Amino acid sequence: MAFARKSTDLSLPDDPLHLYRTLAVTNRGPAAVWGHQQDVLRSWHQEKSEASDVAIELPTGAGKTLVGGLIAEFRRRMSHDRVAYLCPTRQLAQQTAAAFDEYGIPNALLIDRVTSWNAADRARYESAEAVAVSVYSHVFNSNPALGNADLLVLDDAHAAEGYVSKPWRLTISRQDESAYLDVLSVLEPTLDPLVVPRLRKEDADSTFWSYVYLASPIGVAEHALQLEEVIGSAVNGGKLGGKRAEDARHVWKFLQGRLERCLFYVAHRQIVIRPFIPPTAQHAPFSDPARRIYMSATLGDGGELERTFGRKKIERIPVPEGWENQGTGRRFFVFPELATDLAAHPTRLSVFVSDTITEVGRAIVLTPDTRTSDAFVTSMLPSGYPVLKANDVEDDLTEFTSKQNAALVLTNRYDGIDLPGDDCRLVILGGLPARGDLQERFLHESLGAVEVLQERIRARILQGSGRATRNTQDFAAVMILGQNLTAYLSGRDVQAAMHPEVHAELEFGWDNSRKYDSANMIENLRIFLRHDDEWAEVDGDIVREREQYARAVAPSTRELQHSVKHEVDAWQAIWNNQWEWALTAVRKVLDQLQGERTPRRYAAFWNYLGFSIAQRLASQTGDQSYLTTSADYFRNAQRMSTGTSWLSHLASPSDKANAPLAPQLDDLDEAAMQGVGLQDGKIGSKLEEYAATARAGLEGTEFRAYEAALVSLGKLAGASESYGNDDDEAPAAPDAVWIFDDARWVTWEAKSEAKPKGTVGPGDVRQAGSHLRITETERGTSAPSDSICLLMSPKPEVMPEARALAEEQLYLVGPQPVLEIFDRLLRAWRTARGRSISSLTPLELAEIFKAEKALPSQWMPLLRTAPVRPR
Repeated sequence: MAFARKSTDLSLPDDPLHLYRTLAVTNRGPAAVWGHQQDVLRSWHQEKSEASDVAIELPTGAGKTLVGGLIAEFRRRMSHDRVAYLCPTRQLAQQTAAAFDEYGIPNALLIDRVTSWNAADRARYESAEAVAVSVYSHVFNSNPALGNADLLVLDDAHAAEGYVSKPWRLTISRQDESAYLDVLSVLEPTLDPLVVPRLRKEDADSTFWSYVYLASPIGVAEHALQLEEVIGSAVNGGKLGGKRAEDARHVWKFLQGRLERCLFYVAHRQIVIRPFIPPTAQHAPFSDPARRIYMSATLGDGGELERTFGRKKIERIPVPEGWENQGTGRRFFVFPELATDLAAHPTRLSVFVSDTITEVGRAIVLTPDTRTSDAFVTSMLPSGYPVLKANDVEDDLTEFTSKQNAALVLTNRYDGIDLPGDDCRLVILGGLPARGDLQERFLHESLGAVEVLQERIRARILQGSGRATRNTQDFAAVMILGQNLTAYLSGRDVQAAMHPEVHAELEFGWDNSRKYDSANMIENLRIFLRHDDEWAEVDGDIVREREQYARAVAPSTRELQHSVKHEVDAWQAIWNNQWEWALTAVRKVLDQLQGERTPRRYAAFWNYLGFSIAQRLASQTGDQSYLTTSADYFRNAQRMSTGTSWLSHLASPSDKANAPLAPQLDDLDEAAMQGVGLQDGKIGSKLEEYAATARAGLEGTEFRAYEAALVSLGKLAGASESYGNDDDEAPAAPDAVWIFDDARWVTWEAKSEAKPKGTVGPGDVRQAGSHLRITETERGTSAPSDSICLLMSPKPEVMPEARALAEEQLYLVGPQPVLEIFDRLLRAWRTARGRSISSLTPLELAEIFKAEKALPSQWMPLLRTAPVRPR
């Protein structure tokens, strides 16, 4: 009989585990669900099944797709939910659909253009007879094709920021020069006048080319109508080329009429317009479903997921027991720039990389931007070596895996490519993965708010390094290139915040890279790639180290997690034109960021937003009290952004007209003068005796006397606290710490007994660079912006491999500049005491110190002339 009839089997599964036992009778998947998968499914079913937003963390190789698929199929069967399972790329969607076929989960693969979809497949999804397997862009779109789901399962959620924000992110490329220059002309009053002419020039030097400027939100609001006209003309008037025009038309539907509620990021190559957090609450295809499940191999605790998806709270199901330490496969990290010979002769690096690729055969190369990938192809690959890009493997990786020799070079794509087994044995990570869209580059490079991006950076490193280790038996070498990435991964706190398996692998690779030359490195690489008994002995060392580690919580994580719900509130309010609500939310953000480890530069950004919003409210309401509020926010933004140039580049006519007058003394000089007043009561009439002892210590080499003299010098400099390391059992602690209230910290590592010849080594550099973190931990609070670590040594040079490890805030100082600062301070103290320090105001005291060039703003540059890390 040809008629279709409904099944008479009315039994429904009790839970997802019961469901899989039913499916396993006839499917081609595993015989049973693994124990850790069972634990996650029980946690969801018993504790989180009614929650609107739930994130599930399962490491690579732990069966994440099966868990997500069973939750999707359980909801479809039990509640007749329409379920969409979203993947970042077409390739991942195809892999997921194939896996669902093996598991026996009815699915409809809905990718590519909607007009190409199989009508019957779409109907199966619409009638809840199959789970739709699709890509993010079919939900996050101005015309979403999957706009009526009851449950969304969002795979690889840690990598979704670019896909989620895309509907609200308008890019005006320099390739469309007429449109770029038209928009730049309207933005001119919102930018630093010194910057605009350089942005107009077609050619720019490499430093300027990469810098990202934030246009004044006040100025953007003042010129919103002109911007609407110019951008609307560009989008609809044929000024944008090719696919850029199509993408812009979709985005313009969301941004039109709301430009004054967006941030404008301006760089030489493009202008990006977007809200800071995507207003997904206003996007029904995402916000209307009763449930959203976020699947991820790496979930952090700093609010990154909530910022990405614009949700105030996402509940979490943590990594199952037994997977906290164990990873998937084995990675052997190599740091060529730390090899003794390559560090001393960097020009030989390209030959080493090229020879290694030739020997291994196939390599996947992951870079953060096009410029880095182009430079790699030009300088690092063997001449004529086959190069494949993302488009070449979008549908089929055999284009790469079938070649004996090939380099697959991808830009800002650290997920979605699986190369298990012999498919690839060499992964190359080139450059720190923090160069996504202009907003990300602004946060990282211009603002210096690394804390808010730390989860994203770690996730990209973890995912990128794991492209070729997808199963337990997989193994691959991971080559780390680029001074910024090498220095980042050399940080002990960075390694400690990684998964314990990766922590142990990084530490092992780092130790075996920096102590030997490149010949030893290539021999170790050969042993690893043979993966025989010789490697097995070494592998046991990594496993033992892994078992000793627990993943550490990165600095500022708690504060960022607590603030994120208010950040989302603030941008929802801005998007809805509710400025008083937005200002209240900004205050709550800053209250939560003010914790033990305040992320100061990120807080500076939110203070600047508070300034802009308060100015808007003063203009809208006529209430002059908002001007006082805006002035407070602006001064806090200045104080917390010390050491960065982003706020100085906001010297636009729009901001200058509204910013408060600059104080007569900057925060650091004022703190020092207050400190001098406090120290006078302790030093007082004993100044000459005190100074003689300090001078003797600074002119000598005996380490205890020298360190004590540094403490005395800090007191003369006006530090509110100046102390040394009196604990012989804490050799890693700083030799001296100067605290200038919350304006600046200075830490010292003194090598006074070293000979004035030779070079400073990696051990001293790494120890000195860690001192700010040690002091933060000891004091339970974050260091102020622009705080520095000083390594005092008479040695004139630093070993190249040591420079590669150096952190940005570390400077080398010789004995002579320290003595010069001492002399300046002593002259100022003598003059001030002659006029009675206690009777002088901070401004009057500052005039005396200024005359002797003894203010911190005058002597600090002497200590910063020799950055250890190459600029």
